Amino acid sequence: MNEKSSIYYKIADSKEEMEQIHQLNYETFVEEIPQHSKSEDKRLVDRFHEENTYWIAKQDSRLIGMVAIRGIRPFSLDEKLGTIDSYLPDDTKPCEVRLLSVRKEYRGKRIFFGLLQQVVGSCLQQGYDCVLISGTVRQARLYRHIGFKPFGPLIGTENAKYQPMLLTKKHFTSAGKLFDQMTKEDKQAFSIRLLPGPVSMHPKVQKAWTQPAISHRSEVFCNEIYSLQSELKRFTSARNVQITVGTGTMANDLIAGQLTRVGGKGLILSNGEFGERLAQQAIRWKLEFIHSRKQWNEPFAVNEVQELLKQHPDIRWLWTVHCETSTGYLYPLEELKSLCEKQEIRMCLDACSSLGTVPLDLSSVYMASAVSGKGLGSYPGLAMVFHSEHVSPDANLPAYLDLGLYEKSGTVPFTHSSNSVAALRAAVAHHHFPNPLWIKEIRNQLRDAGLEVLGNNRYSPGIMTIALPSEIDARAVGDTLKEKGIEISYESDYLLKRNWVQIALMGYLDPKHVKKAIADLSEMLMRAQKI
Repeated sequence: MNEKSSIYYKIADSKEEMEQIHQLNYETFVEEIPQHSKSEDKRLVDRFHEENTYWIAKQDSRLIGMVAIRGIRPFSLDEKLGTIDSYLPDDTKPCEVRLLSVRKEYRGKRIFFGLLQQVVGSCLQQGYDCVLISGTVRQARLYRHIGFKPFGPLIGTENAKYQPMLLTKKHFTSAGKLFDQMTKEDKQAFSIRLLPGPVSMHPKVQKAWTQPAISHRSEVFCNEIYSLQSELKRFTSARNVQITVGTGTMANDLIAGQLTRVGGKGLILSNGEFGERLAQQAIRWKLEFIHSRKQWNEPFAVNEVQELLKQHPDIRWLWTVHCETSTGYLYPLEELKSLCEKQEIRMCLDACSSLGTVPLDLSSVYMASAVSGKGLGSYPGLAMVFHSEHVSPDANLPAYLDLGLYEKSGTVPFTHSSNSVAALRAAVAHHHFPNPLWIKEIRNQLRDAGLEVLGNNRYSPGIMTIALPSEIDARAVGDTLKEKGIEISYESDYLLKRNWVQIALMGYLDPKHVKKAIADLSEMLMRAQKI
């Protein structure tokens, strides 16, 4: 076991991780605990696999532990005991936790507790208030210590006996310090959210969100969304904007759909996670393009892009992120816009993390994507595509991804969210850009604490990325701050792999609270470096 390499937890979401899950499932529940028959390929796919959410523990790229959560009835315990409702508290929303497994060389309380910590947090987030397990009798005492209560008879075989157990929300507190952070949310004296989404919101935004929903076909709603379009166009100098229910990924798919109509060869720039995602989306749409890929956080010079365009005179479009969220790097937008205009190249922009964080002029940008839940300071859930030319519907595109269909119908071809629209209007009305002097002061304070902050004052004021030394674990830093009521960004897979944490200054923030959060972070990391 490599102690220098960080162990981190995440939801499994790749084919490689799923394959490792099937292999560990086989090793544990066929070879170690003989519950299933052996197979030549040494992999065991759980019968509820498609319905499971897997929390996994990883070290580097290797899966070292796993646990599955499922909320769909009947549970496996229903099948083994008959309906289990008589054992459950009244009016409860239960989920079942299964397949808890840790590789032998990593066994001990650390990974076991770490996985269960993720389970409890995930269950609370999804509204479950009762966790059901079949706990091995060998670990019954440990489960009881956490707060699980046994119910019903033992199940399983002579070689593998299990005790059905449950943990209710009101008993989470008995788990001690491990689960304290899950139950302190309502008691927290100090709380601040420094995430790139979801962000903290102005009270007027929260109030707008709580208003009764209205029909997306009503005249009142049509006027609301028309007003929002007008405000967004003034905010960005864009000629047109379509607003739909969705995410930044969907907005980029809407752009990709239009690029299939433009045709020809394109150029995609990337030096981080979200530039790479643009390239992956382009591949899915079978777009022809050159991928100019740099190392993460390596800057792009406009003359390099210009040289690429000279070498490939058939390039008809360019697609890049504006703010690379994974690092905070800001692409030289004005220079790129000027270059594209001179070369008569359509420029497309992922502006999801820059709209509302830095002033943005989209007047000469062919298409740009954005979202409601970042720099504009509203709730997540609305996707926007700004475009310089009118777009006609195209029956060759999926209806939900046909930008022309949105324009033709006044941006409401399908069911829309009046609450999201009202909240975003309030957010735009009460929006303020981060103060550059304030951002510079924070950067200097972090560097004075001996921390490596990526980039310089030309980076996005909305995202500061801190590369932690190897002896300080990003997961531990984020978890500790969360206990103090300070939420920073650290749980994304690409951050954990690099041992990075991020501070995002997006949404509605109290400068005094930000100052306290930065001071706490700096003090904690300075102390950790001295140990």
